[in-house]
Amino acid sequence: MNKIFNSAAAALHDVQDGSIIMLGGFGLCGIPENSIAALVEKGVSNLTCISNNAGVDDFGLGLLLKTRQIKKMMSSYVGENAEFERQLLQGELEVDLIPQGTLATRIQMAAMGIPAFYTPAGYGTEIAAGKEVREFNGKMYLMETALHADFAMVKAWKGDKFGNLVFRKTTRNFSASMAKAGTVTIAEVEELVEPGDLDPDCIHVAGIYVHRIFEGKNYSKRIERRTIRLQ
Repeated sequence: MNKIFNSAAAALHDVQDGSIIMLGGFGLCGIPENSIAALVEKGVSNLTCISNNAGVDDFGLGLLLKTRQIKKMMSSYVGENAEFERQLLQGELEVDLIPQGTLATRIQMAAMGIPAFYTPAGYGTEIAAGKEVREFNGKMYLMETALHADFAMVKAWKGDKFGNLVFRKTTRNFSASMAKAGTVTIAEVEELVEPGDLDPDCIHVAGIYVHRIFEGKNYSKRIERRTIRLQ
């Protein structure tokens, strides 16, 4: 099976309106920039996006929010995006805020084929609304379901033509779990190498989980900066 595509647009050819998409990244680190740019160019709409955060106004998922292509965000932290805030307060965007540990575990459970699990996070808060509650050893827990996606899009440091991926430092973040939780997993890499070039002991995601791979370009590799309120 040939997994290699020559561009992000080619790899994302069958993403449709209404798709559920997982996108790796944490803050501004490890974001699948080329894939997001291709989604903007493709113009698909009514997307449900699952990501730890919503990018910033001019980068990451902020680009899809700016073009109004996202219908629903499922995230843990969204505090760096003014357009996200505006759409939320105006009722233009559905938002499911999920405790970060719960978000990570829901993705991991999908990767492992486990349909649900119990967690104490969120009990007694709005997060518990409509969810099954059970008591274990005198403590109350919520049942949370695994989180799947039609497409999982991740960015790795290196990948080979079989789809094996290596992440560099903190760019690994949510991506290793997300790569295993998508019906179709699309990986963009900074460097695409031949099979055998990667040290097997350093591979973070095995190629069996990756359906499509392409070599990205023009990565900006931004860093977080302090944000202050305008007076």
